[in-house]
Amino acid sequence: QVRLAESGGGLVQPGGSLRLSCKVSGFSVDIYDMAWFRQTPGKEREMVAMSKKDDTTVADSVKDRFTISRDNTKNTVYLQMNRLKPEDTAVYICRADCYFNDDYEDLEEYWGKGTLVTVSS
Repeated sequence: QVRLAESGGGLVQPGGSLRLSCKVSGFSVDIYDMAWFRQTPGKEREMVAMSKKDDTTVADSVKDRFTISRDNTKNTVYLQMNRLKPEDTAVYICRADCYFNDDYEDLEEYWGKGTLVTVSS
C-alpha cells in the first residue's frame, strides 16, 4: 500500500518561512514525478510546484518565493516557502505519480491528505 505523509504546515506571520515535506512509502515503489497543490475555499485548486525527472516547475504566482526539491534516496519531496503572504493560506496537498518494479510506463497516482498552512498576523 502506497502512503503519502505530509508535514510542515502551521501558523506563520507574513514574511515568514515554512518547509513542507511529503514522504512516499510502499514496497518496491518508485516515484516518477511529485507535485504540490493547494486548495482554498473560494478558489480553484492550484498546482504550485512539480518535480519531474530532472526538471522542476513552479507556478508564476509563487516562483520567486517557493522552491521544490526532491530526495530520491528518501522518496521525499520538499516545498520551501519563503516570504509568505496571507494569500498563501491554504491546504497544501502532495501528489505522486508512482510505478512498481521498474514498470515506469504504468504510472499510478496517489494523493496525500494535505497539511494546513495559515499565514496571519
